[in-house]
Amino acid sequence: MPEFGVPEYTALTVLAVAAVAALELFVLRTGLFRTAQYWISIAMVVFFQVLVDGWLTKLSDPIVLYNPAQTSGVRIPWDIPVEDFGFGWAMVTLTMLVWVRLGRRPGGPGERTEEQGCDEGRRREQRRSGVAS
Repeated sequence: MPEFGVPEYTALTVLAVAAVAALELFVLRTGLFRTAQYWISIAMVVFFQVLVDGWLTKLSDPIVLYNPAQTSGVRIPWDIPVEDFGFGWAMVTLTMLVWVRLGRRPGGPGERTEEQGCDEGRRREQRRSGVAS
């Protein structure tokens, strides 16, 4: 990556966050950012990310080492590079956006056609009345 005066991991994280946000706001428009389920999911991810990433990156006894020249140097709880939160948000959010988008296609995963719904209702009624299909 060319030298811009911005550390590589920082630049890539900002790019990933901007790209995923733009994808949702201008292309996919799933409405995911307006749902409580999304923000609860993100809170859960951040909670466990702080626990695990904090343990992996603590400066007193690190398991994962970062090249200081490739990060902004900003570290929040337990010495976690701030870029890890942005990168993690981009990965989880992109996955959720694709999941929601694929699930909303006609005939996509989890979506029933009207015909499938009618067939299921008919089978249920037949089971209740004891009529074999």
